[in-house]
Parts: sequence; C-alpha cells; structure tokens
Amino acid sequence: MGPPPSDTFFTASPHWGWMIVLYFYFGGLAGGSYALAALLDIFGKAEDRRLARLGYLVSLPCLSVCPILLVADLDRPERFWHMLFMSERGFGSPILKWWSPMSFGSWALMVFGIFAAISSAAAVAEGEGRLASALRFMRAMRERAWLRIAIAAAGGVFALVVAGYTGVLLAVTNRPVWADTTLLGGLFTVSAAASSAALLSLVAQRTGGADAASMDWLARVEVRFALLELAVIVLVVVSLGPVARVWLGVWGVVLAVFVGILGIALPVLIHSRPRRAGAAPNALAAGMVLVGALALRAVVILSSEAV
Repeated sequence: MGPPPSDTFFTASPHWGWMIVLYFYFGGLAGGSYALAALLDIFGKAEDRRLARLGYLVSLPCLSVCPILLVADLDRPERFWHMLFMSERGFGSPILKWWSPMSFGSWALMVFGIFAAISSAAAVAEGEGRLASALRFMRAMRERAWLRIAIAAAGGVFALVVAGYTGVLLAVTNRPVWADTTLLGGLFTVSAAASSAALLSLVAQRTGGADAASMDWLARVEVRFALLELAVIVLVVVSLGPVARVWLGVWGVVLAVFVGILGIALPVLIHSRPRRAGAAPNALAAGMVLVGALALRAVVILSSEAV
C-alpha cells in the first residue's frame, strides 16, 4: 500500500447529512433564481418583466427553507443566532468575521433575505396592481426604474454569495474532497444557475409566467450553465488528484449517472433538438437538471462524510 493521498483522511467528520445537503440545494436555488431575475431586471426588455417577477417570487420560499434546515441540523436554534450576535442575554451585539466563510455566509443569508423579501413584495404589488398607501416604498420601486434596478443589483450580489459560499465554506475545512480543491465555490455557483433556470422554466410553464422569448432565454441559460458545470466537475476531479479515489465506488457512480448523464447530458440533448421541443420535453429536461443539482451536492457532502 502506498501513502494516503491526503492528510485530510485523518480528520474528524462534522457529521453533516441530508439536512445540510438540502440547505445547500435550496440556498443555490434561492440565490440563482434571484440572480437570474436581477439580470432580466437590469438588462432585459419590457416583456421580460414577467419572468423577472417570477424569479423574485420563487427565490423567497426557497430561501425561507434554508434557516429551517440549518436550525434543525444545529439541534439548538440559538446556535444560529449566536453566529450573528454575541449575547448571553438580550439582543446582543452583531458579530461579523469577514474572513470566516461561515460568519460571512450567515450574514449574507440574512441580508439577502431582506432583499428577497423587498423584491418579492414589489413583484406582487406590480403584478396585482395593489399599491396601498402603506406600501409607498413598493410604489416608488414601480414608478422609479432606477430604484428597482439598484435593489436588483445589490440583491443580486448577495444572491451570488448565497449560491456559492457553501462551496467556499467546504473548502476551508480539513476534510477530504472539500479541502483538496478550491473549485467547489465555482462549481456550486454554476450548478445553482443551471438548476435555477430549470426551476423557473418549470414554474413558468405551469403558471404562464413568461412569454416565448423569455422561455427561450431560460433554456439557453440552462444549457450553457449545465455544460459549464460539467467542465468544472472535470476540473474538480483533476484538481483532487489521488483524493479522487473517494469517488471510485458508489459515489462515483452517482456522480456519473445522476449528475453527468441524467442532470447534464440528457437535458442538453433534449434542448439541442428543437423539432421535438415543447412543454413536455422541456419540463423533463428541467426536472433532470434539478435532480442532478441535488445529486451533486449529495455526492460532495456525503462522500466526504463517509470517509
């Protein structure tokens, strides 16, 4: 037997399970959906406004799931509070360790939640035309495009942080796979973009929340980021070197079948055949991308936990 591929194989596991897998998954969907909506808000045409509003509305419930999963995994709810505030009693003073991905990510999650709530409320107000006098800020967002765009741009920055910081968080640990590559943050970000485009495509098909041109744009985003995701996965495997042996067993099969084939190759193939394009094939492709994104996070987290 040769020497172990990395000293990370001798480290203690944090014992993360499916709660964290789902937390990473829904965080990616929340951040990716908001970021795509912000892009349409800033650079899109007037007819893209419906899809932008839909992106904001989808982002908020996905984000709302994240604190629930995180608190459930921590067992004690006050542990999440103590990541934000230093307190033995009362409200306490804020804690921000900008050099710590966990501290920075916790604050990014909370600040992004504020932007997601504002943008979602404005989307509801604009979509339904209900602008009560109590919602003057929402009226201003509707009547002043520069304000809506400024909020979209700032919220989009925090959305991207939420979508990708979980990969950075893994990279600063001392666990096999996680600590042996610097590409997990980028991998989770591009995966979030592809899966969020797929989610918005599914929701828009069921609700009629976008016109044909916007749906075509979503399909292109889904395909391009899925292909980019595949390229980054290859780079991750190469960067792991001998540590990639963790994926020689069942986790490698899951990665190849559920991520590479089901989550990327088949959806790209479906979208590349326009003569067969339609609601059903596009919905099937979107569902596959969503399954692949979940499988990717499960492989990355649970394979390291199994060591």
